[in-house]
Amino acid sequence: MATLPIKGRAPKTGYDRDLFGQAWSDVDRNGCDTRNDTLKRDLTSITFTNTVPCKVQTGILADPYTGTTISFLRGAATSSDVQIDHVVALSDAWQKGAQQLTLEQRTAFANEPLNLQATDGPTNMKKGDGDAATWLPPNKGFRCEYVARQIVVKATYTLWVTQAEHDAMADILADCSGQLVPTAAKAPVAAKPARTAAAAPVVPAPAPAAPVAPAPAAPAPAAPVAPAPAAAYYANCAAAKAAGAAPITAGQPGYRAGLDGDSDGIACDK
Repeated sequence: MATLPIKGRAPKTGYDRDLFGQAWSDVDRNGCDTRNDTLKRDLTSITFTNTVPCKVQTGILADPYTGTTISFLRGAATSSDVQIDHVVALSDAWQKGAQQLTLEQRTAFANEPLNLQATDGPTNMKKGDGDAATWLPPNKGFRCEYVARQIVVKATYTLWVTQAEHDAMADILADCSGQLVPTAAKAPVAAKPARTAAAAPVVPAPAPAAPVAPAPAAPAPAAPVAPAPAAAYYANCAAAKAAGAAPITAGQPGYRAGLDGDSDGIACDK
């Protein structure tokens, strides 16, 4: 967190949801849109609308934001009972650096599994585009991970925080002894050893770069922090394959959870 830039909030002028790509598109090309991918990850006792294991029909959510259990039923009047929250809201991101990202980078941000959480619909609506200074999950037991995920996402996509947001994060983290850095699509998850010498709880990765071929790099001493900076960025598996980089194993340049549809540590392997 100490490495995140602290700046004022930029104007919201020009913000539009479409600037972050088509809502709930199938960015990992696994045949299922991002909303249903997230429902499958976060719900239990799942049934599907048909024999294809994609569209979730029913399920049970142990909602981390409220600490309650919610029954999900797909339907025009009921689907909104469980919504997918952007842990770092799109509008908040727009006002804190996302205007400088490319459309491909913003699309990756909007579909980043670590930035997505199934939660109670009314609670998500109350959050709006609030940051840590204006909104935190009612369930205090989840606030450490919630803030940790915000920090990792903002660091990865080179977004900044306001002073008030920074101070609110610091207040939460002061009571988070033992909180590990989230590093995979299925959160919470223990941090894997990373190839960086820093011992800070969160180390930002660089902004996603234009697609280039990955270059080998010698690992630095391991520490329980965020994943090592990637030397390449691929908007999707097609770009990775075109660059000759696929498949990409976790820890290799260009790997990110958004490309690893089955969360097995190997991206673009299909």
